[in-house]
Amino acid sequence: VLGKVSRKQADQRFSYGYQRLSVLAALLNALVLIAGSIFVISEAIPRLWAPEMPNATGMLALAILGVTVNGIGAWRLLRQSSLNASVIRWHLLEDVLGWVAVLVVSLVLMVWEIPILDPILSIGFTLFILFNVARNVWASLKVFLQAVPTEVDTDALVDALQAPPAVAGVHHVHVWSLDGQQHVFSAHIKLGGEPPMEELRGLKSR
Repeated sequence: VLGKVSRKQADQRFSYGYQRLSVLAALLNALVLIAGSIFVISEAIPRLWAPEMPNATGMLALAILGVTVNGIGAWRLLRQSSLNASVIRWHLLEDVLGWVAVLVVSLVLMVWEIPILDPILSIGFTLFILFNVARNVWASLKVFLQAVPTEVDTDALVDALQAPPAVAGVHHVHVWSLDGQQHVFSAHIKLGGEPPMEELRGLKSR
């Protein structure tokens, strides 16, 4: 829902638009994913000491269905590059990997009775997903804290603005991101004298 609202056009109340709602959605989705992962680990750890032999045939059928459904969902999100889409992709990827683990374990258990494989794979894949979700959470927090985007070199930006002879100085430079994709730049540019209008147009186009 927040992802759809974030695409609304800017208005008088929200002059920058609603794009940052997608970042909020990314954080909320990440928190849900972290909570779910912690629950999975908490359930899997006790089974390391008391593993139970599951129904391998039923596991195999559910695994095939789970991989198919979640795989299609993750594939549909590949073209989207927002932070929220990234978090949801990892959520679906966690499900896909989880079902792949179930698939592998079910095939193994149909041949050998090694029930401890189930909790081991659950813990391993969940820790892998948690690591990547943590990176997305940090990226979302940097957007909320208005950090300079990693791909922006502020020194090079200032040098480019100061290159024209008409510019006497550049200060109060600020670069931040609305949603991790669309960035905002502001600066005070001090001009030397009264440059021709053509120079001003050229400076503005930079």
